[in-house]
Amino acid sequence: MLFKNGSGWKACFDETCGRYFGEYGGIQSYHLFELTKEIYDALDETMSEGDAGSVMYDGRHLYMSVDDRCGPPYTIVFDDEYETLCPWAKVMKSGKVWPDELTDAAVELFESEKNNREQRRRKREERKEKDG
Repeated sequence: MLFKNGSGWKACFDETCGRYFGEYGGIQSYHLFELTKEIYDALDETMSEGDAGSVMYDGRHLYMSVDDRCGPPYTIVFDDEYETLCPWAKVMKSGKVWPDELTDAAVELFESEKNNREQRRRKREERKEKDG
């Protein structure tokens, strides 16, 4: 694995699967993304967490944890394979995990999560088939 590290963020190219990933944030807000090669290449180790986060935000959200005092802490798992995809990540967990139905609704509703629609729809169909 090849890594880029900055202040408050980290990105990884996994040569085994040929995919790119990134994380940023900390206690109040933590994010894990699948990145494109272009996003990964745009990351510079001199970037601040905010600048790197702005670049990563165009990727596919895998995981998000929020504890910002604006409400109860919560976690959203967009891709339940995040731990397998990013074993190197220092994942932060906050509060209760959103149920799949709420996560699916958010992905369909928010344009910022459009990169997750195909994956979430596929997983939803798999759950329906499994449940009968």
